[in-house]
Amino acid sequence: MSSQDIDELSQNVVEREDFECEGTSQVSVDLAFVPPGVKVPFPDISSTYHTPIPRAIKLGEPCILGVDEAGRGPVLGAMVYALSYCLKRYAEKLPSFGFADSKQLTHAIRMSLFNRICNNGQSPDDFELFENIGWATRIMTARDISSGMLRSQTGRVYNLNEQAHDATITLISEVLAMGVNVTEIYVDTVGPPASYQAKLARFFPSIKVIVTKKADSLFPIVSVASICAKVTRDISLMCRDESDGRWGSGYPSDGKTTKWLKDTLDPVFGWSGVVRFSWQTSKDLLEKHEGAIKVDWNDQDSADIRQTAVQSSAYWIGKLVTSEF
Repeated sequence: MSSQDIDELSQNVVEREDFECEGTSQVSVDLAFVPPGVKVPFPDISSTYHTPIPRAIKLGEPCILGVDEAGRGPVLGAMVYALSYCLKRYAEKLPSFGFADSKQLTHAIRMSLFNRICNNGQSPDDFELFENIGWATRIMTARDISSGMLRSQTGRVYNLNEQAHDATITLISEVLAMGVNVTEIYVDTVGPPASYQAKLARFFPSIKVIVTKKADSLFPIVSVASICAKVTRDISLMCRDESDGRWGSGYPSDGKTTKWLKDTLDPVFGWSGVVRFSWQTSKDLLEKHEGAIKVDWNDQDSADIRQTAVQSSAYWIGKLVTSEF
C-alpha cells in the first residue's frame, strides 16, 4: 500500500466488503450476540467494519489508537485485525474497566467488555464505553489469506506479514480519513518491532508510532483492540462451524482440529474455504493422504480463469486444475 493509496481512500469507510457475497457457507447459527462486523452466514470474502466516531470525540481533539490481531496461527478460520481509539485524556480510565490482554481474560469477561463497547446491553451503565471508544475490524478470511500466500510462480507471493501490515495501514488510514485526530499509535508487533515501527512511521510521519512486543499488556488501548479482535475471530469461526463443534480450537496443535481435517478431506478439493490451504498442516495432510489426487498446474492459463478458481471455494485455493480426472 503506497502513500498515494492512503490519499485516495473514500469517505465511505463505515462498512466495506471486498467482493459480492458469493460462496457463502449456509450455516445456521444461534448466538446471543454477533459483532456488527460479522456476517451470518459467514462468507469466504474478507471484509472491514468501522463504528461511527463516538459522540465523546469532537473534531480536532487528540486521540490515541491501538492495533492488535487474533487468529494468526490457526489452520481454520479468519485472522482478524482490530483497532480501537479514544480521546487521549480518556485513555487513563481504560484500566479501571478491566481491559487487559485478551488471552489473559476468560471468554465471559471478553464478551462482557465487548458487549459494553457495542452497547449491546442497552443499559445506562454501558453507555460510557460505547460513547468514548471507536473501533474497527478487518476480517481476513482463510481463503483470501491462502490465495495470497499460494500465488503462482508468475505472481509475487503475498506473505502473511505483508497482509498483516497492509491490513493495519488500511485500518488506520480509514480512521484518519473519517477525520479522527490520531496523535499516537500503539501496535502489537508483527515481525521485528524496529523495522515495522519504521515502516508505519513512513506512512504516518506526523503521528507518534510505538510498535512493541506485548503491546496488548502494556497499553490499555491495544488491550481494547485485542478484545475486539479476539471476540470477532471466535464468533466468526462459530458462524462458520461445519463440524457441530468437533473441530476444536482450529490450531494445528489441537488433536480435534487435525482429526477433523483428516476425516473431512476431499480427495480432489481438500476442504471448503474455512481451511487455510497455505498452512503446512494442510499441505502435509493433502500430500500424505493415500486417496488424494495429484494435480498438474499450468501457470500459463489466463488470469481471468485463474481468478475464477481463486474466488470459488470449490477449487484449490489460488490454483487452477488442468488435469482430467
